Amino acid sequence: MHDLLIKNGTVFDGSGGESQSLDIAIKDGRISGLGTNLGEASETIDARDHIVTPGFIDLHTHYDGQVSWDDTLQPSVNHGVTTAVMGNCGVGFAPCRAEDRDKLIRLMEGVEDIPGTALHEGLDWQWESFPEYLDALDAKPRTIDIAAMVPHDPLRVFAMGDRAVFNQPANDADIAVMETLVKEAMEAGAIGISTGRSDFHKSSDGGWTPASEAGKDELEGLARAVADSGHGVLQAVNDFDMVRPGETFDTEFALMEAFFRAGKGRPGSMSLMERDFAPDDWKNIISRTEDLNADGLDISFQVAPRAIGAINGLNCTFHPIMAFPSYLSIAFLPLAERVEILSDPAFKAKLLSEKPITLSGDDSPVPPLVDMMIATFPQLSEKVFPMNRHEGSVDYEPSSEASIAGLAWDAGVSVWEMAYDLLLEDDGHALFYFPVYNYTNMNYDNVLTMMRHPKALPGLSDGGAHVGTICDASFPTYLLAHWTRDRLNRGKPGIALPRAVQMLTADGADYLGLSDRGRIAVGQKADLNIIDYDALSLGVPVMVRDLPAGGQRLLQPVTGYVATFVNGERVIENDEVTAARPGRLVRSKVSA
Repeated sequence: MHDLLIKNGTVFDGSGGESQSLDIAIKDGRISGLGTNLGEASETIDARDHIVTPGFIDLHTHYDGQVSWDDTLQPSVNHGVTTAVMGNCGVGFAPCRAEDRDKLIRLMEGVEDIPGTALHEGLDWQWESFPEYLDALDAKPRTIDIAAMVPHDPLRVFAMGDRAVFNQPANDADIAVMETLVKEAMEAGAIGISTGRSDFHKSSDGGWTPASEAGKDELEGLARAVADSGHGVLQAVNDFDMVRPGETFDTEFALMEAFFRAGKGRPGSMSLMERDFAPDDWKNIISRTEDLNADGLDISFQVAPRAIGAINGLNCTFHPIMAFPSYLSIAFLPLAERVEILSDPAFKAKLLSEKPITLSGDDSPVPPLVDMMIATFPQLSEKVFPMNRHEGSVDYEPSSEASIAGLAWDAGVSVWEMAYDLLLEDDGHALFYFPVYNYTNMNYDNVLTMMRHPKALPGLSDGGAHVGTICDASFPTYLLAHWTRDRLNRGKPGIALPRAVQMLTADGADYLGLSDRGRIAVGQKADLNIIDYDALSLGVPVMVRDLPAGGQRLLQPVTGYVATFVNGERVIENDEVTAARPGRLVRSKVSA
């Protein structure tokens, strides 16, 4: 007697092969049978006219704080994700001494745009060491499985104290402490180590992240410790084109090469995206990395299936008029009061007569990139698009005619006036979509090239982070709906559905060294999705206020997930989260 029988579905098993029509039996959280005539079950689900896939694996999330207070792990669970890896980009909350908690909260608040008030109220701090952190995670059930990277920033702060956040180099003793801590974490089951070298990342008080100051010896020491453990992966985020004085693409890539070579063949990954400021860098990253792989390394690229896009609005972290003096005079007011003032024609005229001021600086969490974007908004507005929630869906590959610049041209007004008026729509809840990266040529042709690379891994969703700016935890849904269906229907090249499923499932499992998931096969974990493929759709993001201390975040409506199972228990039923909490911590050494 099986616990569950899923019948009549069109099954994509994660191997990349064509679909099969077969039944799936589940017993004790595992797949117990495949085929036909599998016997009786306590429950049977008819998946006719639906596709069945392994549960998706999201390699790049930031639920490090959210896991303390939230057992649902939305929004990832709503998009077919059954295993999420957190601790990316080098930011996180372990290891951490009590006196350093505020430092790490300021880092996460600034780097990942998670309200510090929510973190202060929501984090329960049932740990100091990384093994204690894993034990605290393991003690709480949740909807989906989670795995944790050892993040470089808290590691550096734990080893170096205040010197870590004052741009100080690590000495030999510091590096030795960090290596010991990494080995301890890997022994406890960490999935790997992450480091971040993005010039877009700053703490909430304006400081650079500790990891961004690490030198070659320090990076090599961290990778060595992972290699010595015999398991785990190396992850790095780097803005090769946004380096500081004295640094170049070549010097940064040399550091990354040293990091991965010290890993002695452990799998690694780097973020890969197209940036307007250096539009050919992504090609150079691929070429240089292919050379390293040909020399025996195993480095993949974490790619996004659409633009890395910032959502702007009066209720969001950023928007086009935020740096105008008149707006700054009312920025602290509740949204309704701001909208009332902004609706006054005299106030509008005064504001639009001004010039925006500089918001970034040594004591500001605002990255310089934001100032540059505001200063060049008349030019950038060709790539800023209104999102009308009443239309019910989002076009993430729009043409310039739909942009603020296009609308302003048609209306015969300035782009500033058009942006101002559009921000006030929907009682000030209107949103703009600005594809910051991956949209240089106003199409996704280069994104497709990245995703088709044999070492491409879907990533960079940042689930749980950038809650007032980005809503990209929907990447898995978008990869399926847009690239295997909608783009093809527009007569443009895309990705075959079997390959897309493989990318979201088996490829991630293989990269992480997790042999118990990512495929539909007898003995595998019963992590599964039943999807109404034709109905799969994303709505316009909405701002909700459900974080601790009244914090807000963007969530995106989704339809098409008939069921998602984790360890054989149904966590999604017709797009809604159920009461089941079968998710657990994945310990790398145990699962590898």
